[in-house]
Amino acid sequence: MKRIYLSMVSLCLLGLCSCFDMDKYPEGELSSVNSFTSTTEITKYLNQFYESTLKINDKDVANSAIKEQSNSIGNPTGIAFGDLNSDNMQSNVIDTRLAGETTLSSAVELTEYKHIRSLNFLINNLDNCEEIGPEMEQCIGEAYFFRACYYYRLFVNYGEVTWLTKVLDPIQEQMERPRNSRLEVADSILADLDIAIEHLNTQTNSSTMRVHKDVARALKSEVALFEGTWEKYHRAKNTPFYDKKVTDEKINSYLRQAADAAKDVIDEGVWNISKGNPNTAYRDLFITLDLSHNPEVLWWKKYDAANNIGHSVTRYLNKGGGTCGASASLVDDYLTKEGKPFVGSERDKAKVMYGDELSPDLRDPRLSQTICMPGQDLRPNGEFVFKLPPLNEESRNQNTTGYSILKYVEYNTTYIPTIDGEGKSQAPAIQFRYADILLNYAEALAELDGAANASKIKEALRPLRERVGMPEMDFDREFNTDPDYPFNKLDKYIQAVRRERRIEKALEGSRLQDILRWAAADILIIGKTPTGALFKGSSLETAYGESLQEGENLFLTGTPSDSKRYIIPFNNKHYPNGWQFNPERDYLLPIQPRMLSLTGNQWVQNPGW
Repeated sequence: MKRIYLSMVSLCLLGLCSCFDMDKYPEGELSSVNSFTSTTEITKYLNQFYESTLKINDKDVANSAIKEQSNSIGNPTGIAFGDLNSDNMQSNVIDTRLAGETTLSSAVELTEYKHIRSLNFLINNLDNCEEIGPEMEQCIGEAYFFRACYYYRLFVNYGEVTWLTKVLDPIQEQMERPRNSRLEVADSILADLDIAIEHLNTQTNSSTMRVHKDVARALKSEVALFEGTWEKYHRAKNTPFYDKKVTDEKINSYLRQAADAAKDVIDEGVWNISKGNPNTAYRDLFITLDLSHNPEVLWWKKYDAANNIGHSVTRYLNKGGGTCGASASLVDDYLTKEGKPFVGSERDKAKVMYGDELSPDLRDPRLSQTICMPGQDLRPNGEFVFKLPPLNEESRNQNTTGYSILKYVEYNTTYIPTIDGEGKSQAPAIQFRYADILLNYAEALAELDGAANASKIKEALRPLRERVGMPEMDFDREFNTDPDYPFNKLDKYIQAVRRERRIEKALEGSRLQDILRWAAADILIIGKTPTGALFKGSSLETAYGESLQEGENLFLTGTPSDSKRYIIPFNNKHYPNGWQFNPERDYLLPIQPRMLSLTGNQWVQNPGW
């Protein structure tokens, strides 16, 4: 099958209605009489779904389905910025969802149903093609994979939705259908993925950039882990968001499916973690422009700036700014080089001299490959060497926390337009990598029975540690019991795999989804004021002197008389009590009232809205 660039998808062959129409008959050139008679035609039709199913791309904040205030005023979105909606990364504007300020008027159209309708049209007419063989099998697999993708996106954002497999007649009565239960939707998504796995071809590298059997297995492990943990933790906290019919047996079945799907990929022995210099190998993965034969990458999107297919990550970040910064919460979660929690006097001492706490001699080397250390080149040929975070810059050159982003910055590019060019960055958008498989497998095992699966968990995560020269997992050694650590009372096996997930996937746009499925906003978000590096009491204060004035271009915790004060990324005078995420409402997004009426009020609004 010919290699494709995901961004060069063919034009949509069906007209799309502008109204809600959960599944109105497709309008456009195709009819069910003569359509889809060849695999060539079907493949071209399927190309349209590649771009819109990407989890990580150059346009949208990952998992964002709402008009956030922060996005509306021009903050960066997409690759490298997907964690701005979480406790990992902060801009100079508070995130409306975390702040509990999302409104019903922010609700957006459920455009996923337009794609689902088009896929149902295809699936319902696949019998028109009399071809048999690998090409047709691949077409069938892609159709079911993409339908699962769109339903999964709806599921994460809205919970219960209406599951449709047929193209409906464009009449009101056929749209008046209730939402299926969470368990029904989850099971249906997993069933679609099972069909996809059955039909998709097997690949040993990602050079075609088309989905294949292991990509579908990766998504299945993610979906099953999502729903298993969602049901487990929302039920434990008695939120309004779990399925009231769920049982322990059902939760464990999802966790076993997550583990089994991941284990199927592991057992093939095709994929592995890319290696290299422990102090650069992790960073280099995210700025390697051609990942076709990288053993870790299952599916990715390639950029080609010379042909106007690019993004602007390097332009935003290659002077340490980007109107964003990593949080102290993220930075402090990296273990020490010896594999111990970074706490107490060791942490306090390291924060005094800016950059010491980031050193790979002291900390997990993934930290210095994600956050800039003094002395790091950010532009090629030594044109710009990072020394201090640009706290006093303006617009896109400003850093908001004292921790500047290195991950995804093409510091060594040979394509000069990338340095300052809008839409000229080429860092690839990795959709699934082998690390995701290992993390899903380890977490599912920990949730099922961490003590009984301890050796399997350690074995699964060993390659991630080995890549950066970290010791293998020791659940007792790295168990963080610090009273200020949010997960200090969590089972030690689950705590360890959650931390590993946060570190390995930092700034990849998955953190909010993890917080939601763990029902963890009460301990990670509510009442928290996001902070950055130590300012007063560190070398940063001396370095900046009078050039930074509190209340003008600098905001700090505490009061002027405090000996230690940390950077706050925005003026928090209107948020004296920190984020006010509403745990009775904000785990799911609101549905447009117009959509409720179009279903004859068969759909009901999500809790709290």
